[in-house]
Amino acid sequence: MTSRSLLKYLCGPSGVTGYTLGITVRKKSTYLYVFLIGLFITLLVFPVDGSHWVNMNVIIQQLHLRGHQVSVVRSTDSWYIKESSPFYSSITLDMESGFDEDFLTAFIAELLDIQRGGDVSKKASEMQKKQSKLIEGLFENKELIQSIKDAEYDLVLTDPTTPTGAILAQYLKLPLVFNVRWTSQGEGHFSIAPSPLSYVPMVGTELSDKMSFFERLLNVLIFGFAEYQIAQYLLPHYENLIEKYFGPDKDYFSMFQADLWLMRVDFVFEFPRPTMPNVIYMGGFQCKPAKPLPQHLEDFVQSSGEHGVILMSLGTLIGELPPELAEGIAAAFAKLPQKVIWRYKGDRPGTLGNNTLLVDWMPQSDLLGHPKIKLFVAHGGTNGVQEAIYHGVPILGLPLVFDQHDNLFRIKERGAGKVIDVFTMNEDIFFQGIMEVLTDPSYRMNMQRLSRLHRDQPIKPLDNALFWIEFVMRHKGAAHLRTESYKLPWYSYHSVDVILFLAAVVLVILGTFAVLIKCLCSMCLGTKRKRD
Repeated sequence: MTSRSLLKYLCGPSGVTGYTLGITVRKKSTYLYVFLIGLFITLLVFPVDGSHWVNMNVIIQQLHLRGHQVSVVRSTDSWYIKESSPFYSSITLDMESGFDEDFLTAFIAELLDIQRGGDVSKKASEMQKKQSKLIEGLFENKELIQSIKDAEYDLVLTDPTTPTGAILAQYLKLPLVFNVRWTSQGEGHFSIAPSPLSYVPMVGTELSDKMSFFERLLNVLIFGFAEYQIAQYLLPHYENLIEKYFGPDKDYFSMFQADLWLMRVDFVFEFPRPTMPNVIYMGGFQCKPAKPLPQHLEDFVQSSGEHGVILMSLGTLIGELPPELAEGIAAAFAKLPQKVIWRYKGDRPGTLGNNTLLVDWMPQSDLLGHPKIKLFVAHGGTNGVQEAIYHGVPILGLPLVFDQHDNLFRIKERGAGKVIDVFTMNEDIFFQGIMEVLTDPSYRMNMQRLSRLHRDQPIKPLDNALFWIEFVMRHKGAAHLRTESYKLPWYSYHSVDVILFLAAVVLVILGTFAVLIKCLCSMCLGTKRKRD
Protein backbone atom coordinates (compact mmCIF):
# COMPACT_ATOMS: atom_id res chain seq x y z
CA MET A 1 0.00 0.00 0.00
CA THR A 2 1.41 3.43 -0.95
CA SER A 3 1.63 6.21 1.61
CA ARG A 4 -1.16 8.12 -0.19
CA SER A 5 -3.41 5.05 -0.23
CA LEU A 6 -2.69 4.55 3.48
CA LEU A 7 -3.77 8.13 4.18
CA LYS A 8 -7.05 7.62 2.30
CA TYR A 9 -7.65 4.36 4.20
CA LEU A 10 -7.04 5.92 7.60
CA CYS A 11 -9.03 9.06 6.92
CA GLY A 12 -12.04 7.42 5.31
CA PRO A 13 -14.18 8.93 2.53
CA SER A 14 -14.48 12.28 4.24
CA GLY A 15 -11.19 12.10 6.10
CA VAL A 16 -9.16 14.88 7.56
CA THR A 17 -6.93 16.91 5.30
CA GLY A 18 -3.75 18.82 6.09
CA TYR A 19 -0.09 18.24 6.58
CA THR A 20 0.17 19.10 10.26
CA LEU A 21 2.41 17.37 12.75
CA GLY A 22 -0.49 15.69 14.48
CA ILE A 23 -3.48 14.60 12.34
CA THR A 24 -6.67 13.35 13.88
CA VAL A 25 -7.65 10.28 11.93
CA ARG A 26 -11.08 8.61 11.97
CA LYS A 27 -11.16 4.83 11.68
CA LYS A 28 -14.74 3.66 12.09
CA SER A 29 -15.71 4.26 15.75
CA THR A 30 -12.15 4.76 17.06
CA TYR A 31 -10.11 7.97 16.89
CA LEU A 32 -6.38 7.61 16.60
CA TYR A 33 -3.67 10.19 16.53
CA VAL A 34 -1.17 9.52 13.83
CA PHE A 35 1.91 11.67 13.97
CA LEU A 36 3.15 12.27 10.48
CA ILE A 37 6.22 14.26 9.56
CA GLY A 38 5.69 14.89 5.90
CA LEU A 39 5.11 11.16 5.17
CA PHE A 40 2.45 11.82 2.57
CA ILE A 41 4.17 14.67 0.73
CA THR A 42 6.00 13.87 -2.48
CA LEU A 43 8.01 16.27 -4.64
CA LEU A 44 9.18 16.08 -8.21
CA VAL A 45 12.44 18.00 -8.66
CA PHE A 46 13.71 19.05 -12.07
CA PRO A 47 17.15 20.58 -11.44
CA VAL A 48 19.90 22.13 -13.54
CA ASP A 49 23.35 20.56 -13.47
CA GLY A 50 26.65 22.11 -12.40
CA SER A 51 26.85 24.66 -9.59
CA HIS A 52 23.07 25.08 -9.69
CA TRP A 53 22.72 21.46 -8.56
CA VAL A 54 24.86 22.22 -5.50
CA ASN A 55 22.18 24.72 -4.42
CA MET A 56 19.28 22.43 -5.20
CA ASN A 57 20.85 19.49 -3.40
CA VAL A 58 20.99 21.48 -0.15
CA ILE A 59 17.20 21.93 -0.27
CA ILE A 60 16.60 18.31 -1.31
CA GLN A 61 18.60 16.99 1.65
CA GLN A 62 16.65 19.16 4.08
CA LEU A 63 13.31 18.13 2.58
CA HIS A 64 14.36 14.50 2.93
CA LEU A 65 15.30 15.05 6.59
CA ARG A 66 11.81 16.47 7.16
CA GLY A 67 10.31 13.21 5.91
CA HIS A 68 9.34 14.25 2.39
CA GLN A 69 9.73 11.87 -0.52
CA VAL A 70 11.76 13.40 -3.34
CA SER A 71 12.15 12.23 -6.94
CA VAL A 72 14.79 13.92 -9.09
CA VAL A 73 14.57 13.99 -12.89
CA ARG A 74 17.99 13.68 -14.53
CA SER A 75 19.32 12.81 -17.98
CA THR A 76 21.89 10.25 -19.06
CA ASP A 77 24.50 12.97 -19.59
CA SER A 78 24.11 14.40 -16.07
CA TRP A 79 27.36 15.67 -14.65
CA TYR A 80 26.85 16.39 -10.94
CA ILE A 81 23.43 14.77 -10.45
CA LYS A 82 24.01 11.16 -9.44
CA GLU A 83 21.57 8.37 -10.18
CA SER A 84 21.81 6.93 -6.66
CA SER A 85 21.41 8.98 -3.51
CA PRO A 86 20.17 8.38 0.04
CA PHE A 87 18.18 11.62 -0.21
CA TYR A 88 16.12 11.04 -3.37
CA SER A 89 15.03 8.53 -5.96
CA SER A 90 15.94 9.34 -9.54
CA ILE A 91 14.04 9.32 -12.82
CA THR A 92 16.66 9.09 -15.59
CA LEU A 93 15.67 10.30 -19.05
CA ASP A 94 17.39 8.53 -21.92
CA MET A 95 18.11 11.86 -23.64
CA GLU A 96 20.69 14.63 -23.64
CA SER A 97 19.98 17.64 -21.47
CA GLY A 98 22.47 19.94 -23.16
CA PHE A 99 24.10 20.61 -19.77
CA ASP A 100 26.76 17.90 -19.85
CA GLU A 101 30.35 18.67 -18.85
CA ASP A 102 31.71 18.80 -22.42
CA PHE A 103 29.02 21.20 -23.62
CA LEU A 104 29.37 23.49 -20.62
CA THR A 105 33.15 23.56 -20.94
CA ALA A 106 32.85 24.56 -24.61
CA PHE A 107 30.11 27.07 -23.75
CA ILE A 108 32.31 28.74 -21.13
CA ALA A 109 35.20 28.89 -23.60
CA GLU A 110 32.98 30.66 -26.15
CA LEU A 111 31.69 33.05 -23.50
CA LEU A 112 35.27 33.95 -22.71
CA ASP A 113 35.89 34.51 -26.43
CA ILE A 114 33.00 36.97 -26.56
CA GLN A 115 35.14 39.29 -24.46
CA ARG A 116 37.37 39.51 -27.54
CA GLY A 117 34.56 39.98 -30.06
CA GLY A 118 33.15 36.46 -30.32
CA ASP A 119 29.47 35.54 -30.69
CA VAL A 120 27.86 33.10 -28.25
CA SER A 121 24.29 33.37 -29.53
CA LYS A 122 24.48 30.23 -31.69
CA LYS A 123 25.79 28.18 -28.77
CA ALA A 124 22.99 29.42 -26.53
CA SER A 125 20.46 28.64 -29.25
CA GLU A 126 21.88 25.12 -29.55
CA MET A 127 21.38 24.60 -25.83
CA GLN A 128 17.73 25.72 -26.04
CA LYS A 129 17.19 23.39 -28.98
CA LYS A 130 18.40 20.44 -26.89
CA GLN A 131 16.12 21.45 -24.03
CA SER A 132 13.13 21.65 -26.35
CA LYS A 133 13.84 18.16 -27.70
CA LEU A 134 14.20 16.85 -24.16
CA ILE A 135 10.75 18.18 -23.20
CA GLU A 136 9.14 16.77 -26.34
CA GLY A 137 10.85 13.41 -25.80
CA LEU A 138 9.51 13.31 -22.26
CA PHE A 139 5.95 14.13 -23.33
CA GLU A 140 6.08 11.54 -26.14
CA ASN A 141 7.24 8.80 -23.76
CA LYS A 142 3.69 7.87 -22.79
CA GLU A 143 4.71 5.14 -20.37
CA LEU A 144 7.09 7.41 -18.45
CA ILE A 145 4.78 10.41 -18.34
CA GLN A 146 1.93 8.19 -17.14
CA SER A 147 4.11 6.78 -14.36
CA ILE A 148 4.89 10.35 -13.28
CA LYS A 149 1.17 11.15 -13.25
CA ASP A 150 0.40 7.97 -11.30
CA ALA A 151 2.91 8.95 -8.61
CA GLU A 152 0.55 11.82 -7.68
CA TYR A 153 3.23 14.33 -6.79
CA ASP A 154 2.20 17.26 -4.63
CA LEU A 155 4.56 19.81 -6.10
CA VAL A 156 7.25 20.47 -8.72
CA LEU A 157 10.45 22.16 -7.55
CA THR A 158 12.67 23.34 -10.39
CA ASP A 159 15.44 25.69 -11.43
CA PRO A 160 14.03 27.89 -14.25
CA THR A 161 17.45 28.49 -15.82
CA THR A 162 16.02 26.03 -18.31
CA PRO A 163 12.25 25.95 -18.90
CA THR A 164 11.92 22.15 -18.78
CA GLY A 165 10.71 21.79 -15.19
CA ALA A 166 8.31 24.73 -15.49
CA ILE A 167 6.72 23.33 -18.66
CA LEU A 168 6.44 19.88 -17.08
CA ALA A 169 4.70 21.34 -14.01
CA GLN A 170 2.16 23.13 -16.21
CA TYR A 171 1.59 19.91 -18.17
CA LEU A 172 0.97 17.96 -14.93
CA LYS A 173 -1.13 20.82 -13.48
CA LEU A 174 0.90 20.79 -10.26
CA PRO A 175 1.89 23.64 -7.92
CA LEU A 176 5.23 25.07 -9.01
CA VAL A 177 8.14 26.40 -6.92
CA PHE A 178 11.25 27.97 -8.44
CA ASN A 179 14.72 27.79 -6.90
CA VAL A 180 15.80 30.85 -8.81
CA ARG A 181 18.20 33.64 -9.50
CA TRP A 182 18.00 33.21 -13.28
CA THR A 183 15.37 32.11 -15.73
CA SER A 184 16.08 31.10 -19.31
CA GLN A 185 15.16 34.67 -20.32
CA GLY A 186 17.28 36.54 -17.78
CA GLU A 187 17.40 37.67 -14.15
CA GLY A 188 14.39 36.33 -12.27
CA HIS A 189 12.90 39.60 -11.04
CA PHE A 190 12.37 40.83 -14.61
CA SER A 191 9.97 37.92 -15.21
CA ILE A 192 7.69 38.64 -12.28
CA ALA A 193 8.23 42.01 -10.56
CA PRO A 194 7.93 45.60 -11.78
CA SER A 195 11.41 46.58 -12.95
CA PRO A 196 11.64 50.32 -13.68
CA LEU A 197 14.70 50.79 -15.87
CA SER A 198 15.29 54.20 -14.30
CA TYR A 199 16.78 52.60 -11.18
CA VAL A 200 16.80 48.79 -11.75
CA PRO A 201 19.98 47.98 -13.69
CA MET A 202 20.06 45.27 -16.32
CA VAL A 203 22.53 42.44 -15.84
CA GLY A 204 25.71 43.12 -17.77
CA THR A 205 25.58 46.89 -17.44
CA GLU A 206 27.55 47.10 -14.17
CA LEU A 207 25.28 49.97 -13.19
CA SER A 208 23.93 50.79 -9.75
CA ASP A 209 20.48 52.00 -8.72
CA LYS A 210 21.74 55.60 -9.03
CA MET A 211 22.03 56.27 -12.77
CA SER A 212 22.72 59.40 -14.78
CA PHE A 213 20.70 60.18 -17.90
CA PHE A 214 23.16 58.46 -20.23
CA GLU A 215 23.37 55.43 -17.91
CA ARG A 216 19.57 55.17 -17.97
CA LEU A 217 19.70 55.44 -21.76
CA LEU A 218 22.25 52.61 -21.86
CA ASN A 219 20.09 50.54 -19.51
CA VAL A 220 17.05 50.91 -21.80
CA LEU A 221 19.08 50.04 -24.91
CA ILE A 222 20.47 46.89 -23.28
CA PHE A 223 16.96 45.92 -22.19
CA GLY A 224 15.78 46.25 -25.78
CA PHE A 225 18.70 44.16 -27.04
CA ALA A 226 17.95 41.48 -24.44
CA GLU A 227 14.33 41.33 -25.58
CA TYR A 228 15.53 40.93 -29.16
CA GLN A 229 17.83 38.06 -28.13
CA ILE A 230 14.94 36.30 -26.39
CA ALA A 231 12.69 36.66 -29.45
CA GLN A 232 15.44 35.58 -31.84
CA TYR A 233 17.21 32.73 -30.04
CA LEU A 234 14.85 31.45 -27.33
CA LEU A 235 11.17 31.62 -28.21
CA PRO A 236 11.35 29.92 -31.66
CA HIS A 237 12.49 26.67 -30.01
CA TYR A 238 9.38 26.42 -27.82
CA GLU A 239 6.49 28.08 -29.68
CA ASN A 240 5.41 24.99 -31.68
CA LEU A 241 5.96 22.69 -28.71
CA ILE A 242 3.78 24.78 -26.40
CA GLU A 243 1.02 25.10 -29.01
CA LYS A 244 1.13 21.32 -29.61
CA TYR A 245 0.77 20.30 -25.96
CA PHE A 246 -1.04 23.28 -24.41
CA GLY A 247 -3.05 24.82 -27.24
CA PRO A 248 -2.98 28.27 -28.87
CA ASP A 249 -4.11 30.09 -25.71
CA LYS A 250 -0.80 29.46 -23.93
CA ASP A 251 2.56 31.03 -24.64
CA TYR A 252 6.11 30.59 -23.38
CA PHE A 253 5.88 33.21 -20.63
CA SER A 254 2.69 31.70 -19.19
CA MET A 255 4.77 28.60 -18.33
CA PHE A 256 6.68 30.65 -15.75
CA GLN A 257 3.75 31.51 -13.49
CA ALA A 258 5.11 29.79 -10.38
CA ASP A 259 3.35 29.76 -7.03
CA LEU A 260 6.60 30.62 -5.30
CA TRP A 261 9.94 32.13 -6.33
CA LEU A 262 12.73 31.23 -3.91
CA MET A 263 15.20 33.98 -4.83
CA ARG A 264 18.86 33.26 -4.09
CA VAL A 265 19.77 36.85 -3.14
CA ASP A 266 19.04 39.24 -0.30
CA PHE A 267 19.10 43.01 -0.08
CA VAL A 268 22.42 43.09 1.71
CA PHE A 269 23.76 42.13 -1.71
CA GLU A 270 21.06 43.25 -4.20
CA PHE A 271 20.15 46.86 -4.93
CA PRO A 272 16.70 47.88 -3.58
CA ARG A 273 13.95 47.25 -6.14
CA PRO A 274 10.22 46.41 -6.33
CA THR A 275 9.27 42.83 -5.54
CA MET A 276 6.16 40.62 -5.27
CA PRO A 277 4.46 38.70 -2.42
CA ASN A 278 5.39 35.27 -3.81
CA VAL A 279 9.10 36.10 -3.99
CA ILE A 280 10.89 34.67 -0.94
CA TYR A 281 14.46 35.81 -0.42
CA MET A 282 16.91 33.14 0.72
CA GLY A 283 20.30 34.58 -0.21
CA GLY A 284 23.07 32.63 1.49
CA PHE A 285 20.74 29.74 2.38
CA GLN A 286 23.55 27.26 1.72
CA CYS A 287 25.89 29.00 4.18
CA LYS A 288 26.52 27.56 7.62
CA PRO A 289 29.15 27.79 10.37
CA ALA A 290 32.53 26.41 9.36
CA LYS A 291 33.37 22.82 10.24
CA PRO A 292 36.89 21.67 11.18
CA LEU A 293 39.19 21.34 8.19
CA PRO A 294 40.79 18.08 7.05
CA GLN A 295 44.04 17.68 8.95
CA HIS A 296 46.35 18.35 5.97
CA LEU A 297 44.56 21.64 5.23
CA GLU A 298 44.51 22.64 8.90
CA ASP A 299 48.25 22.03 9.16
CA PHE A 300 48.87 24.13 6.04
CA VAL A 301 46.66 26.96 7.29
CA GLN A 302 48.28 26.99 10.73
CA SER A 303 51.76 27.09 9.14
CA SER A 304 50.93 30.60 7.84
CA GLY A 305 51.55 32.12 11.25
CA GLU A 306 50.51 35.75 11.72
CA HIS A 307 50.37 36.43 7.95
CA GLY A 308 47.31 34.26 7.34
CA VAL A 309 46.02 32.59 4.19
CA ILE A 310 44.65 33.69 0.81
CA LEU A 311 42.03 31.52 -0.83
CA MET A 312 41.54 31.43 -4.62
CA SER A 313 38.83 29.66 -6.62
CA LEU A 314 37.22 30.38 -9.97
CA GLY A 315 34.20 28.17 -9.34
CA THR A 316 32.82 24.89 -10.64
CA LEU A 317 33.06 25.48 -14.37
CA ILE A 318 36.44 27.18 -14.67
CA GLY A 319 39.15 24.85 -13.43
CA GLU A 320 42.08 26.24 -15.42
CA LEU A 321 43.28 29.43 -17.09
CA PRO A 322 45.39 30.32 -20.14
CA PRO A 323 49.03 29.40 -19.31
CA GLU A 324 50.36 32.97 -19.41
CA LEU A 325 47.65 34.15 -17.01
CA ALA A 326 48.22 31.25 -14.61
CA GLU A 327 51.97 31.94 -14.64
CA GLY A 328 51.41 35.59 -13.74
CA ILE A 329 49.03 34.73 -10.89
CA ALA A 330 51.43 32.12 -9.49
CA ALA A 331 54.35 34.56 -9.66
CA ALA A 332 52.37 37.22 -7.80
CA PHE A 333 51.42 34.72 -5.08
CA ALA A 334 55.08 33.69 -4.73
CA LYS A 335 55.98 37.25 -3.65
CA LEU A 336 53.58 37.20 -0.69
CA PRO A 337 54.33 36.28 2.93
CA GLN A 338 50.86 34.72 3.16
CA LYS A 339 50.14 31.08 2.39
CA VAL A 340 47.82 30.48 -0.60
CA ILE A 341 45.30 27.70 -1.29
CA TRP A 342 44.40 27.73 -4.99
CA ARG A 343 41.80 25.48 -6.56
CA TYR A 344 43.34 24.82 -9.97
CA LYS A 345 43.21 21.87 -12.38
CA GLY A 346 45.56 22.99 -15.15
CA ASP A 347 49.25 22.28 -15.59
CA ARG A 348 51.36 23.30 -12.63
CA PRO A 349 52.71 26.85 -13.30
CA GLY A 350 56.46 27.07 -13.46
CA THR A 351 56.42 30.24 -11.31
CA LEU A 352 54.56 28.59 -8.42
CA GLY A 353 56.06 29.43 -5.03
CA ASN A 354 56.51 27.19 -1.98
CA ASN A 355 53.79 29.17 -0.21
CA THR A 356 51.06 28.05 -2.67
CA LEU A 357 49.08 24.81 -2.41
CA LEU A 358 47.21 23.67 -5.56
CA VAL A 359 44.10 21.55 -4.95
CA ASP A 360 41.47 19.95 -7.21
CA TRP A 361 38.76 20.53 -4.62
CA MET A 362 38.46 22.29 -1.30
CA PRO A 363 35.83 22.82 1.39
CA GLN A 364 35.38 26.46 0.37
CA SER A 365 32.83 27.50 2.99
CA ASP A 366 34.77 25.86 5.83
CA LEU A 367 37.97 27.57 4.69
CA LEU A 368 36.26 30.96 4.41
CA GLY A 369 35.07 30.53 7.97
CA HIS A 370 38.58 29.88 9.29
CA PRO A 371 40.03 32.84 11.26
CA LYS A 372 43.32 32.63 9.34
CA ILE A 373 41.72 33.49 5.95
CA LYS A 374 42.56 37.08 4.99
CA LEU A 375 41.35 37.33 1.38
CA PHE A 376 39.20 35.48 -1.15
CA VAL A 377 40.30 35.73 -4.80
CA ALA A 378 37.12 34.77 -6.65
CA HIS A 379 35.38 34.88 -10.02
CA GLY A 380 32.19 36.31 -8.51
CA GLY A 381 29.70 33.45 -8.72
CA THR A 382 26.65 33.92 -6.52
CA ASN A 383 27.50 31.03 -4.19
CA GLY A 384 31.05 32.21 -3.51
CA VAL A 385 29.99 35.82 -3.01
CA GLN A 386 27.28 34.81 -0.55
CA GLU A 387 29.70 32.58 1.38
CA ALA A 388 32.24 35.42 1.54
CA ILE A 389 29.54 37.77 2.87
CA TYR A 390 28.42 35.19 5.43
CA HIS A 391 31.97 34.70 6.78
CA GLY A 392 33.02 38.36 6.37
CA VAL A 393 36.00 37.77 4.05
CA PRO A 394 36.88 40.60 1.58
CA ILE A 395 37.09 39.74 -2.12
CA LEU A 396 39.52 40.41 -4.92
CA GLY A 397 37.33 39.78 -7.95
CA LEU A 398 38.36 38.35 -11.31
CA PRO A 399 35.01 38.25 -13.16
CA LEU A 400 34.87 36.10 -16.29
CA VAL A 401 31.35 35.30 -17.57
CA PHE A 402 27.60 35.36 -16.80
CA ASP A 403 26.58 37.57 -13.86
CA GLN A 404 30.03 37.63 -12.26
CA HIS A 405 30.83 41.22 -13.31
CA ASP A 406 27.59 42.49 -11.77
CA ASN A 407 27.97 40.44 -8.59
CA LEU A 408 31.45 41.80 -7.97
CA PHE A 409 30.35 45.32 -8.93
CA ARG A 410 27.84 45.15 -6.06
CA ILE A 411 30.60 44.09 -3.67
CA LYS A 412 32.83 46.91 -4.95
CA GLU A 413 30.01 49.47 -4.52
CA ARG A 414 29.72 48.45 -0.87
CA GLY A 415 33.46 48.82 -0.33
CA ALA A 416 33.91 45.12 0.49
CA GLY A 417 36.18 44.18 -2.39
CA LYS A 418 38.18 45.23 -5.42
CA VAL A 419 37.66 44.13 -9.04
CA ILE A 420 40.39 43.52 -11.65
CA ASP A 421 39.83 43.04 -15.38
CA VAL A 422 41.25 39.57 -15.91
CA PHE A 423 41.73 40.18 -19.65
CA THR A 424 44.14 43.08 -19.12
CA MET A 425 45.67 41.80 -15.89
CA ASN A 426 49.35 41.00 -15.50
CA GLU A 427 51.52 39.92 -12.59
CA ASP A 428 52.06 43.45 -11.25
CA ILE A 429 48.39 44.50 -11.47
CA PHE A 430 47.34 41.31 -9.69
CA PHE A 431 49.97 41.73 -6.97
CA GLN A 432 49.01 45.36 -6.37
CA GLY A 433 45.34 44.38 -6.14
CA ILE A 434 46.10 41.76 -3.49
CA MET A 435 48.21 44.19 -1.47
CA GLU A 436 45.53 46.89 -1.60
CA VAL A 437 42.82 44.65 -0.19
CA LEU A 438 45.15 43.13 2.41
CA THR A 439 46.54 46.43 3.70
CA ASP A 440 43.46 48.67 3.57
CA PRO A 441 41.34 47.71 6.64
CA SER A 442 38.18 49.27 5.17
CA TYR A 443 37.66 46.28 2.86
CA ARG A 444 37.47 43.82 5.75
CA MET A 445 35.45 46.19 7.94
CA ASN A 446 32.86 46.74 5.19
CA MET A 447 32.56 43.02 4.45
CA GLN A 448 32.15 42.21 8.14
CA ARG A 449 29.42 44.86 8.32
CA LEU A 450 27.64 43.09 5.43
CA SER A 451 28.09 39.81 7.29
CA ARG A 452 26.42 41.22 10.41
CA LEU A 453 23.52 42.58 8.35
CA HIS A 454 23.10 39.27 6.51
CA ARG A 455 23.08 37.20 9.71
CA ASP A 456 20.69 39.52 11.57
CA GLN A 457 17.46 37.86 10.45
CA PRO A 458 14.51 36.51 12.46
CA ILE A 459 14.66 33.18 10.63
CA LYS A 460 17.48 31.46 8.76
CA PRO A 461 17.15 31.71 4.95
CA LEU A 462 17.04 27.92 4.51
CA ASP A 463 14.35 27.51 7.18
CA ASN A 464 12.35 30.28 5.53
CA ALA A 465 12.61 28.55 2.14
CA LEU A 466 11.54 25.20 3.59
CA PHE A 467 8.57 26.77 5.37
CA TRP A 468 7.27 28.30 2.13
CA ILE A 469 7.78 25.11 0.14
CA GLU A 470 5.69 23.26 2.73
CA PHE A 471 3.18 26.15 2.70
CA VAL A 472 2.58 25.55 -1.01
CA MET A 473 2.24 21.82 -0.32
CA ARG A 474 -0.26 22.33 2.49
CA HIS A 475 -2.46 24.67 0.48
CA LYS A 476 -2.09 22.99 -2.93
CA GLY A 477 -0.51 26.11 -4.36
CA ALA A 478 -0.38 29.82 -3.58
CA ALA A 479 -2.60 31.36 -6.24
CA HIS A 480 -3.52 34.23 -3.91
CA LEU A 481 0.11 35.44 -4.09
CA ARG A 482 0.44 35.29 -7.86
CA THR A 483 -0.07 38.27 -10.13
CA GLU A 484 -1.98 38.03 -13.40
CA SER A 485 -0.07 40.93 -14.93
CA TYR A 486 1.65 38.64 -17.45
CA LYS A 487 -1.68 38.43 -19.31
CA LEU A 488 -1.69 42.15 -20.00
CA PRO A 489 -0.27 43.53 -23.25
CA TRP A 490 2.64 45.90 -22.73
CA TYR A 491 0.56 49.01 -23.36
CA SER A 492 -1.94 47.99 -20.67
CA TYR A 493 0.81 46.94 -18.23
CA HIS A 494 2.41 50.37 -18.49
CA SER A 495 -1.02 52.14 -18.65
CA VAL A 496 -0.15 53.66 -22.01
CA ASP A 497 -3.78 53.20 -23.15
CA VAL A 498 -5.04 54.90 -19.98
CA ILE A 499 -2.61 57.80 -20.39
CA LEU A 500 -3.62 58.24 -24.04
CA PHE A 501 -7.31 58.13 -23.08
CA LEU A 502 -6.86 60.71 -20.34
CA ALA A 503 -4.79 62.88 -22.68
CA ALA A 504 -7.57 62.63 -25.28
CA VAL A 505 -10.17 63.59 -22.65
CA VAL A 506 -8.09 66.60 -21.62
CA LEU A 507 -7.65 67.63 -25.27
CA VAL A 508 -11.40 67.30 -25.90
CA ILE A 509 -12.18 69.39 -22.83
CA LEU A 510 -9.61 72.03 -23.78
CA GLY A 511 -10.82 71.99 -27.38
CA THR A 512 -14.43 72.34 -26.29
CA PHE A 513 -13.47 75.15 -23.93
CA ALA A 514 -11.56 76.92 -26.74
CA VAL A 515 -14.52 76.57 -29.12
CA LEU A 516 -16.90 77.96 -26.46
CA ILE A 517 -14.62 80.92 -25.83
CA LYS A 518 -14.35 81.54 -29.57
CA CYS A 519 -18.14 81.41 -29.92
CA LEU A 520 -18.63 83.75 -26.98
CA CYS A 521 -16.09 86.18 -28.42
CA SER A 522 -17.82 86.04 -31.80
CA MET A 523 -21.21 86.70 -30.18
CA CYS A 524 -19.84 89.61 -28.19
CA LEU A 525 -18.22 91.15 -31.29
CA GLY A 526 -21.41 90.61 -33.28
CA THR A 527 -23.52 92.37 -30.62
CA LYS A 528 -21.10 95.28 -30.48
CA ARG A 529 -21.21 95.78 -34.26
CA LYS A 530 -25.02 95.89 -34.22
CA ARG A 531 -24.99 98.57 -31.54
CA ASP A 532 -22.47 100.61 -33.46
